[in-house]
Parts: sequence; C-alpha cells; structure tokens
Amino acid sequence: MIDLKMALRNIWRNPRRTWLTILAIAFASLLLVFMLSFQFGSYEAMINTSVRISTGHLQVQARGYQKDRNIWQAVNDPNDLATILNSMPDIVAWTFRANAFSLVSSEKRTDGVQITGIEPEREKQVSTLKDLIRKGSYLGEVDLYGALVGDRLARNLGVVPGDSLTVLGQGRDGSMAASVLTVTGVFESGIDAMDRNVLMIRLEDFQEIFFMGGGVHEAVLTVSSLKKVSLVKKELTDRLALVKGLVVLDWMEIMPGLLQSIQMDLVSGCIMYLILVIVVAFSIFNTFLMAIFERTREFGVMMAMGTSPFRLMKLVLIESMAMTLLGIVLGMVLGSLVTLYFQHQGIYIPGTEDIFKQYGIPDRLFPRLSLLTLTAGPGLVFCITFISSVFPALKLRKMKPVEAMSHV
Repeated sequence: MIDLKMALRNIWRNPRRTWLTILAIAFASLLLVFMLSFQFGSYEAMINTSVRISTGHLQVQARGYQKDRNIWQAVNDPNDLATILNSMPDIVAWTFRANAFSLVSSEKRTDGVQITGIEPEREKQVSTLKDLIRKGSYLGEVDLYGALVGDRLARNLGVVPGDSLTVLGQGRDGSMAASVLTVTGVFESGIDAMDRNVLMIRLEDFQEIFFMGGGVHEAVLTVSSLKKVSLVKKELTDRLALVKGLVVLDWMEIMPGLLQSIQMDLVSGCIMYLILVIVVAFSIFNTFLMAIFERTREFGVMMAMGTSPFRLMKLVLIESMAMTLLGIVLGMVLGSLVTLYFQHQGIYIPGTEDIFKQYGIPDRLFPRLSLLTLTAGPGLVFCITFISSVFPALKLRKMKPVEAMSHV
C-alpha cells in the first residue's frame, strides 16, 4: 500500500509528461478498439452479403457432395428434411436446390455451365437473387422452362431475355437430359464464377429434365445472426443423426476462399496495429528511461537508507503500470463511445453507394463492438507497454548508492 501511494504521488511530479504518456496510450487504445470493431463489422457485412447471394449460412447435403458434386449424390427425401427445418425457430428461411453440369447452346456459341434448379418463391427469402436481375424479369411460378442467366454467361452466349437456349447433359439415371429453355432474365452478382458459369431454372423443371425423381442436392438455410450459425448447425446435426448420409455444412466449409480472404486481411491489419503499438511503446520507453535518469540521485539516497534494488524496481513498475492502466481505461471508454456512435449511425463512404447497392451491400458500414474488439487492442498495448517499462527498471539492479548519489 505504501509503494502504491508513493508511485501515484511520483507520477504526478511531472504532470505534463504524465499526461502526454497517458494520452498516447489512450489514443492507441481508442484507435485499436474502433478499428478492430470496424474491421469485424465489415467482415460481418461481407459474410452476410456473400451468403445472401448464393450459399446461405448453412447447407444440408448428401455426404461427399460438396467435394464431388455428382448428380446422383442427392437428398432423396426432401419432405422429411423440410419437416425438420420448419420445426427449428432459429432458421429464418430455407429452400431446396439441385445442380448439374451441362452444355448450353445458343445460336452463336456453346458453353459448359452449372444449371441450378431453384424454388422461385422460397429463393427470394433466402437469397438476394431477385434484386440482382439487371435485364428481363425474375422467374415466376408459371415460367415453364424459363432461365436466369449470369451476366458474363449471357455475353459469352450472346443472348438476351426472350432468346432460346438448348441444354444437353446427363440425367441422374444415366440417360441423356435435353431441353429448350427461354431466357427470362440476366443477373449480375459480382461473383465472377457465378456470373460466368451459372444458369438457373425452376426446381420442378430441373427435376423433370434431369430425372431427379423428386430429389434435391442442397437445402440452403439462413439463420437470424452469424452468432447462431454454430448453434443451429449443432442442433440440426443432432436431429439428422438418425438420417443416414446427410451432413450439415456452414458457410466456412462451403466458401473456404472467403474465410481465407478474411484471415489474410485480419493478419495484415494486426501487423499494422502491432506497428502502431510498438511506436507508442518506444515513446513510453523513452519516458520511463528519462524518468529514471532524472531520479538517479534520489534512488541512490533511497538505497543508502536501506531500500533494496528490487523494491525500487517494483516502485518504478507500479508507476509505469499506473500510467498505462489510466491510459488504457481512458482509451477503452472513449473508443467504446466512438464505436457505439458509429455503430448506430453507420459510416458512409462517398461514391460507393451505387457499387454497394449493386451487390446488395448496405450503403453504410457499421462497426460491431464486442468483448473481443474492446479488450484485444488494449490488452496488446498493456503487454507491449509492460515490456517496454521492464528494461529501464532493470537498470536499477546494477545501480550503486555512492555513484548514484554523485550523479548530476
């Protein structure tokens, strides 16, 4: 207790230097809290946009389908699966899809594409496909053998809404699958692989053309929030334990490329944050070192009176940690206030609204304050600052009272 009182009194002997040190630590903590919250909020918007375009938060598939994508690897009893999905309140919406790879020909060109069968009405609740239509119209329930074509695929084939396409592929039973489709709309998702290689038709038409016998390949699910994805996955996996051959995949397993992009961006961001903290740490190191040089004579007198070098080190570390904690607490409070303000108001980036709207991204980005973003940055500041204060304190171990008292 005595050491604490002495330390608190000592740090205010030079209030200007103390405040500058505290404000430097507070600024670094504030910046880290806000930037980490903004970064994680951007990731959440990116993930939600991506899953709403195509994959959903979760998918139920036949085991091995994600890897092999064979047409015969199907969910044979989708009605039983639908009953389970309807009984889970955390699932906001779901739909069935079926996929096959086929040759598609127009009057001008032929291309290999993925044909996806969708349920138009249910698809609107799961994905933003309807909002991505750039030409023509969305599929209706009465659009028999109608097709939605990706923008790049439409340009490659040279087709516009109203044109005909010929499909030639292999059915689930091994027979030849062939049909003529009419282009009803052209969509643009911003995902190159989807815009270049995907053609969508009604699920009923797909099942008829490819002899699916009522089977589907995917049940695509969206849940209320990203935080509930793992819980819903576990619950759904438990419920499907008695149904052989089915697996539940989350968006990280379905889109590993997106997860890797986020991880790479997070690593690069952490490097920048570390550089910021190290710069702040050097300024704090200089402050602590100068404080020890200025008080060398004082320390010599204290050692001559019987104070051990260990106790002096302890006193100096308490002083440095007191300033550090004051700065971190101030930075966390200010960082939380700034983040909560923008979490409510959003951050508008001029000139990006048209691009964001085109791909279903909100025109404002919202930081997301959490326990992780609130504590990770300040925790790093505390660790680096502690390390930077240890080295000046170690100089006290070799200090000799006579030499210290004669220091000018």
